[in-house]
Amino acid sequence: MENIPTINPGIIAVSRDCFPIELSRKRRKAVVSKCKTKKISLTEIETIIENEKDVLKALKEIGKKNINTLIIYLGNFGPEGPTTMLAQKFEGPVMFAAAAEETGKDLIQGRGDAYCGLLNTSYNSGLRGLKPYIPEYPIGTASEIVDMIKDFIPVARILIALKKLKIFAFGPRPQDFVACNAPIKPLFDIGVEVMENSELDLYDIYKSAEGDPKIKKVASDMAKELGKGNTYPNLLNKLAQYEIALTKFMDDNLGASEYGIFANKCWPSFEKYFGFVPCYVNSRLATRGIPVSCETDIYGTLSEYIAACATELSPTILDINNTVPTDMYKKSKSKIGKYKENDLFMGFHCGNTSSTCLVGGAIKFQLIMNRLMEPAKKEPDITRGTLEGRIKAGPITIFRLQSTADTILRSYVAEGEVLDIDPKSFGSIGIFAIKEMGRFYRHILIGKKFPHHTGVAFKHTGKALFAAMKVLGVKDVSFNQPAGMLYPDENPF
Repeated sequence: MENIPTINPGIIAVSRDCFPIELSRKRRKAVVSKCKTKKISLTEIETIIENEKDVLKALKEIGKKNINTLIIYLGNFGPEGPTTMLAQKFEGPVMFAAAAEETGKDLIQGRGDAYCGLLNTSYNSGLRGLKPYIPEYPIGTASEIVDMIKDFIPVARILIALKKLKIFAFGPRPQDFVACNAPIKPLFDIGVEVMENSELDLYDIYKSAEGDPKIKKVASDMAKELGKGNTYPNLLNKLAQYEIALTKFMDDNLGASEYGIFANKCWPSFEKYFGFVPCYVNSRLATRGIPVSCETDIYGTLSEYIAACATELSPTILDINNTVPTDMYKKSKSKIGKYKENDLFMGFHCGNTSSTCLVGGAIKFQLIMNRLMEPAKKEPDITRGTLEGRIKAGPITIFRLQSTADTILRSYVAEGEVLDIDPKSFGSIGIFAIKEMGRFYRHILIGKKFPHHTGVAFKHTGKALFAAMKVLGVKDVSFNQPAGMLYPDENPF
């Protein structure tokens, strides 16, 4: 993916001056060695932090080695002042972890007391107002520390990306989807830039791309991607022109940011002037890590992008749309297994999901818009341009970061799967199964007033998403609680 950060993690050891420095050095090298065996790239920082001068020396070494993600490793008790000073001065994400004692045969000269030292490090982090990533149990052997680093990398990717992200919005957030109209002030609090534009601006950049020599090449690439699904070949030049217009606008307007995503109003006036629906282009850009949400849903495209950073896979945004009829549930029980009927729902959108995530994706026309805009026409025209197909079976995570009306960030994460069942409907659509979805729907989605759009990651990545939200300072992160674990407002009777 071209629009998300590349992580270059580095590990630095710290050592309290009254403990053997060699203990920290030996344990750091053991972690680096285990990373190599597990094929995880990790840059070793030779400087060991014992005092403030070491902090300055380490920062120079970190800069020379282009490290953008730092693992601060307590090989022994560690000096909490210089340790947290380093975390404060380093500009990227920081993880704290500490060494477990290796053997009962060496608890005199070989005892590090990092278990104790990490408590002081945590306390000093609070004094400095830091928000480091700390694993659920941050003490471990070299092999266990490597597993912690592996979990940290997608979190770091999210944190770096958001600090360098700009969201381009086109068009006012529509009255019919007031749920998409959330305050953007909290985005600036977490480092995300927002550039809002009018629908006329969008039309202008589209017209300006007319005749671009790259149109033919992009249209050819679309035809190759679609294969048998290229049902409207005479539409591809228009779609290619729109794709070129968006990507050129992003390149020209990133400014101080490095990554860009879009939230665009896509109907009803769009079709009248542009002559197509933009869904297929949205799907292609999502494949490149540039999600484009519908209905100017700024928090929706942000949620998609965070999912892409967590997984390095194409994300999508779907409506949590409709129930699965009882007759379909009964007929497909062998594929559904232990899921209850209200654990299931259909995730749907007009046609914006990447072809890599669909079975039999093909260019179609948007049925709902067609009813509204072209009811008398025998053949669809301006409502063509969706990419429709059944969403592939496999693991998924639904996720959304959202501002409340009073500018407080909330989030939810729930893991599940797309079932290998024909949804028998239109659009980009699939039958989703999430344990205890019925209760989650009532007490989180409805109870905490989340909108109908959800970001979808095509992988189980709840651990990384939950952790990233906590490091960002989002205090309310909900999940689908298992049976027997009541939500605060759930009726126990």
